[in-house]
Amino acid sequence: MAFTDASLTALRVFREVAERGTLTAAAAALGYTQSAVSRQIAALERAAGAPLLERRHDGVRLTAAGRVVVRRAASVVDQIDATARELAGLPDERATVRLGWFPSAGATLVPRALAAVRAAHPGITVITREGSTPALVRALRAGTLDLALLAAAPPFRPPDDETPALVLSTLAERSQCLAVPAAHPLARGEFVDIADLRGQRWIAGTGRDGLMGVWPGLDERAEVTHTARDWLAKLHLVAAGCGITTVPASLAAVVPPGVRVLPVHGGPAEQRRLMLARMPGALPEAAVWVAEAVSAVMVDGGTVGRD
Repeated sequence: MAFTDASLTALRVFREVAERGTLTAAAAALGYTQSAVSRQIAALERAAGAPLLERRHDGVRLTAAGRVVVRRAASVVDQIDATARELAGLPDERATVRLGWFPSAGATLVPRALAAVRAAHPGITVITREGSTPALVRALRAGTLDLALLAAAPPFRPPDDETPALVLSTLAERSQCLAVPAAHPLARGEFVDIADLRGQRWIAGTGRDGLMGVWPGLDERAEVTHTARDWLAKLHLVAAGCGITTVPASLAAVVPPGVRVLPVHGGPAEQRRLMLARMPGALPEAAVWVAEAVSAVMVDGGTVGRD
């Protein structure tokens, strides 16, 4: 079987697997059974004459051949979809840019960037979605995102070890803050001393690096009384007096009543770096404009957190 015999369905399935990271997640997203996804991948590997995926206990990883195929698959699928839209008389989407972002960026940074794009370039359609760093990186490599906002903590390692390396542009570095109930003793001053974090009740979420929302480097086992993935839910729990949580300084303007956002003094600074990531190579003009709008928002005073 020659690779020219590869079906469009198999290419779509393969791109979904590359983005989702597991056969199970791809099957759920496509509405297929896992066995159907496996058959499509097997057929594509026969056509390619090489393994495209490395099966691991935590999912799948693209082989060198798989990385070549996913780049080409993204282009082929996009071209077919564009042809179908043109034949159906739908608007041309050449000016569509797909932007991914980490959770807390949706509170202030992304809406302001989208407003700037609409004002300066009303012909551009920006499609966005929230995701974790691993999910956004897979989507970039699968060709389903053009740009992704990523946030990271020291030591600021690359978001993955695949090749080619992603192009990363640092937009800003800011310190992490603390969200406390307005009536809490910690809220009486203009900052919180790190020594006063001992014995506190924490509101946290979970991420790939463990608990998110607990101040890093505590010299005790944190007492986590509530867990929530959503930033707004965590902040409302803070407002209700249920505990304290870490928070990006960028959210200070949108916290609910009854919450104070304060810096923490003492101990090492908890820096967070906001980066714009993309695949290497020339960007379409519309994507360049979106990237410039995101950068301008940061220059005008955006700040950064991590999820």
